Amino acid sequence: MIMVPGVRAGAGDKMAAFPSPEPGMERFVLQLPEQKDESNIRIELIVGRTVRVDNSNTYFWGGEIKKQTVKGWGYSYYSVNRLGPMAGTMMAVDPDSPRVEKFITLGGKQVFIPYNSRVPVVVYVPSDVEVRYRLWTAEAEIQTIKK
Repeated sequence: MIMVPGVRAGAGDKMAAFPSPEPGMERFVLQLPEQKDESNIRIELIVGRTVRVDNSNTYFWGGEIKKQTVKGWGYSYYSVNRLGPMAGTMMAVDPDSPRVEKFITLGGKQVFIPYNSRVPVVVYVPSDVEVRYRLWTAEAEIQTIKK
């Protein structure tokens, strides 16, 4: 499973329904392989940028992933209009400590979407932003909570 900017990744004719990216924006497309029981899988969308920061503090970007619908088609897509400002904890750090490259993500609520191999996951972000994802699976067996 690959998410690449501007690549149709096997999405076929379904991509014709989605708008072209606006100037300064990139379109990321994720075409998922078919799974036996897709109802037990969720996709976590992770949007961010790699920057040099100290290794002691925790950072995050301001911003929001918005869900939108392609008019006339009913397909969902996701967009981030801008990333920033970056915020984080404010622990004192040795000024001589080296800075490291880290992928800093959007803060706030995580975005989970249902796994659906029949429709591509489409995400629009500013050109200097990365889109990553993680798959979450549930156990097939449902547990009972005792009273």
